[in-house]
Parts: sequence; structure tokens; C-alpha cells
Amino acid sequence: MSSPATAPPPATNLKRIVAASLIGTTIEWYDFFLYGSAAALVFNKLFFPESSPLVGTLLSFLTYAVGFAARPLGALVFGHFGDRLGRKKLLVVSLLMMGGATFGIGLLPTHATVGAAAPVLLTALRLVQGFALGGEWGGAVLLVSEHGDARRRGFWSSWPQTGAPAGQLLAAGVLSALTALLSDDAFTAWGWRIPFLLSGVLVLVGLWIRLSVDESPVFKAALAQAEARKADSVTEKLPLVAVLRDHWRDVLVAVGARMAENISYYVITAFILVYATTSAGMAKQTALNSVLIASAVHFVVIPAWGALSDRIGRRPVYLIGALGVGAWMFPFFALIDTGSFGNLILAVTVGLVFHGAMYAPQAAFFSEMFATRMRYSGASIGAQFSSVAAGAPAPLIATALLSDYGTSTPIALYVIAAVLLTVVAIGCAKETRERDLECVDSAAQGVPATSARGVDARTA
Repeated sequence: MSSPATAPPPATNLKRIVAASLIGTTIEWYDFFLYGSAAALVFNKLFFPESSPLVGTLLSFLTYAVGFAARPLGALVFGHFGDRLGRKKLLVVSLLMMGGATFGIGLLPTHATVGAAAPVLLTALRLVQGFALGGEWGGAVLLVSEHGDARRRGFWSSWPQTGAPAGQLLAAGVLSALTALLSDDAFTAWGWRIPFLLSGVLVLVGLWIRLSVDESPVFKAALAQAEARKADSVTEKLPLVAVLRDHWRDVLVAVGARMAENISYYVITAFILVYATTSAGMAKQTALNSVLIASAVHFVVIPAWGALSDRIGRRPVYLIGALGVGAWMFPFFALIDTGSFGNLILAVTVGLVFHGAMYAPQAAFFSEMFATRMRYSGASIGAQFSSVAAGAPAPLIATALLSDYGTSTPIALYVIAAVLLTVVAIGCAKETRERDLECVDSAAQGVPATSARGVDARTA
């Protein structure tokens, strides 16, 4: 019999929680991806005009990578306070920080106005974006995972993951509309600011929705237990200390699992805007439209992959995605090199379908690795520390490889190397599908492993 904390919640309440997490993550990923698209299209001209076009693009992607460097710090800070104060409060803070930074980018003076101060200000706001996003992901997926029906956790917790393609879809859609309606000169002069300023309106909507949901019942129960232990003069370890001492293997698994997922995603969606417009000679509008269409398919397949992970497990679905991405890299670039819009759509869409098989089960997989009072810290640290080595330099490395070799072969090999790391990490992981989030917490607090359903002796 399910315990009250793990019994399926009312459908309407769960759907409201899912909607709040999805809308919030969509807005934050819209802000984050908008920067990546602008870095590929216009920031080289606006903030690094004294460099050659390709070098300017490299410098733009360098500021893009700076945001990833701030994400581990955001994971540490938000994870610590999220495990102590609750998921909801920290999600509101992350949303306000991200939206404020994005709105500020829309108001920035360019190099033509303030000179070298322009890229400095741009980098500072990018750091704020990365810090906020570092704390966003863990809280959003945990809010759903800890509310949801354990039997369908993979499906429900995959919905916040659709915020990434939804944000990409929204960012690419707005940019595509503007590039279609405005001339290149008008878009470069002022049109690029519109999608950044639009973030201010979106944040108000997301804030209203997030304030309407309740805190996770699993976290409330764990907090009550912690308060009781404190009353008995039992000292509770800091979440970060507990994660690094008791779950360091799980953190390493999460870091390795994200290598192929992170690198492939930014090559497929950010670097593709550079490759398609330079090597393949396609128009900016064409490249943006391909990402737009593929992101719509990505949004649809993520919940399907999440549901499949509930049936066959997190690890098998994750491996399907990793191996699929690795096998697709050479056909991916070959299709783009044809210069055909149809082939470009096919290349990006298939790549994102395989990516979805890694991304969909990730929320449940990482959540199930950690105990409740250290779950925000553990999931965030594992997810975000990998971004420094994976997502941050991916467009930069891909662009540099293209500049040095003039061919896509080393870029494909770069992604395949990341796939090998991910396959090793998933091979070292244990299947978590049967774990009950409350029982994992109870086991970590000293309950015998045999009394915690789905928890192996090592976790206990």
C-alpha cells in the first residue's frame, strides 16, 4: 500500500504543478537560448565589430560559455537553500533573476556607443543568467517528481524538460518572425532588442503561476523530520556535505550522463546556425526555421520517451538516445552540406529526437538518486557541473574546429567522444525506476534497507 506521501495526487493538482514548472522553465530557457541565437547571428557585429566575422562569432560564443561557468555556482547556492527552505521559494528567485538579466540585455548599449564597456556589461548579465539557470532546473523537476505518481514519474517529470524545446521554439520563433519582417540592417540596429525586452512580460506571467502552487509534500515531510531531530539536539549535515560524502558516485554518474546530452544539444541547435549559414551557404531565416520545426517535434517526443522510461527503465531509454546521437553525427552534417532545406530539417529533427531520449528520463533518473534533504543539491550539482565541460564550450569548440579544419569531421568525432563518456557513465549506474522518493529518504536516515521498497543496500 502506498504511503500518503507517495500516493498519486489529485489529477488537477498535479497538472497545475506540471504547468507551473513547464511555464517557468520555458521562460527561463527562452531567455537562455535567445542569447545563444543572438550570439550566433548579431552579437559579433554589435559587441565585437573590430574582429573578423568568424573571430567575432567565437568571441560571442565565449560570452555565451561564461553563462555556463556560473551555473555550478547557482546549483550550489540554490541547491543548499532549496534543500533547507523549499523548492518553491528558490524557483521564484531564479525566475526573477533570469528575467531581469535578459530584460537588461535588451537595454544594453553596444560597442559603437560605449566601446569596450559593452561586452563587459554583456558578460556580467550573462553571468546572472547562468547563475539563475543553475538553480532553476533542479527545483523545477523536483517539484514535479516529488508531487507526482511514482508509477508515472518518468512521464510527469519529463514535462518540465519540455521547457527546453519550448523555450527554444519560442526564441527561434520570435527571432524568425523578426528576421522575416525586418531588413538585416533594421534587425541589427534595433530589432534584436525586442525578444529580450519581451522577457519582462513573460516573467510576470510565470511569476503569477509559480506563486499559485504548493510546496512539495515529500519535502514538507522531510523538513518536519529534520525539525524533530533538531529539537532532539541531533545535528543535521549541510546538504552539500552530505551529497559529496554519501552520493559522490551518483554525482559522477550524473555528470557523465550529461556529456553527450549537453554537447549534442548545443551543437545541433546553436552551432548549427553558424554551420548552416557559413559552410552550407544557407540564409539565417532558413537555419532558424529548421530549428523552429525540429524544436516542435522535440517538444512532442520528450513526454513519450519519459513514458517509455516508466515501462522499461531510465537506463535503456538513455542509452538509446546516446547511441542514436553518436550514430547520427556523420549523416547529420552530410545532410546539411547538401544545402537543401528539407535535408536540414531532417538532420536537426532526427538529432533532437535522439537527444530527447536522453533528456526525457533525466529528471526522474537524477531525482531518484538522492535523498529528499539533499536532492535539490545533488541533482543540481550533478546536472550543472557537467555544463562547464560540456554545454559551455560546445559551440565554441565546434566553431574553432570548423575554423581550423574547414570540415565537419572533427566536430562529429567530438560529439561521438562525448557519447562514449555517457555510455560508460550509464553503464556504471544502477536502475532507479522502482525507487520511492520517500523511501530513499527514510533509508538514508537509518531505516533498514529491507523496509524501503525499491532501495538497494548500497543506497541505504
